[in-house]
Amino acid sequence: MDNYDQKLGIKAWAEADRPREKLLLHGRRQLTDAELIAILIGSGSRNETAVDLSKRILSFYNNDLAKVAKLSVKELSKFKGIGEAKAIAIVAALELGRRRKETEKEGPIKIMSSKDAYEVLKTELADLAHEEFWILVLNRANFVTSKHLISKGGQSGTIADPKIIFKVAIENNAANIVLAHNHPSGNLKASTADINLTKKMVQAGLLLEIPIYDHLIITDHSFLSMADESLM
Repeated sequence: MDNYDQKLGIKAWAEADRPREKLLLHGRRQLTDAELIAILIGSGSRNETAVDLSKRILSFYNNDLAKVAKLSVKELSKFKGIGEAKAIAIVAALELGRRRKETEKEGPIKIMSSKDAYEVLKTELADLAHEEFWILVLNRANFVTSKHLISKGGQSGTIADPKIIFKVAIENNAANIVLAHNHPSGNLKASTADINLTKKMVQAGLLLEIPIYDHLIITDHSFLSMADESLM
């Protein structure tokens, strides 16, 4: 009976359910999403292997890794069998994947359109459950020199202080800047507050000779350019 009460480590699984061995023998691309997450989890329980636990988590989110990537440690820990350490491992691994996408482009990036700005900022603002406000700093040739988080908020909004925004812009020798914030709800409509803030920022930018190139509203899968929509 004692043996049945022990947790099953990966070595005790059937050969077909050993993702570590599968990765070594066949390479990482042969593993399913559930098997990759199982390697992070490490072990299951006496009633469920790590692979089955991973499948249960993925199934809850319709096998959508983008949704899983948005989960916090607290949210993952709600699944039976996932403690804080396992949750942290999953969150860290998915964050590394996000950062890898961000560094894939080599060399300076020139902003020629709203789509260019979106491509630079989407890795920062997609897959968030709260709002954040960022700026892109551009030089006179419209190359991106840096990007900066200005503020974090809740699900329904965040504070964007023009004084802080232009302070960061001046400190980083900005010739132009792009404003951006996300809508976790997926709503791509600019609110009255968004429009008023942007117009105020445009006026301040003219006085400081730091033009506002655009203000993007970003969701998980798309964006709205306030410049393209003539809302500035």
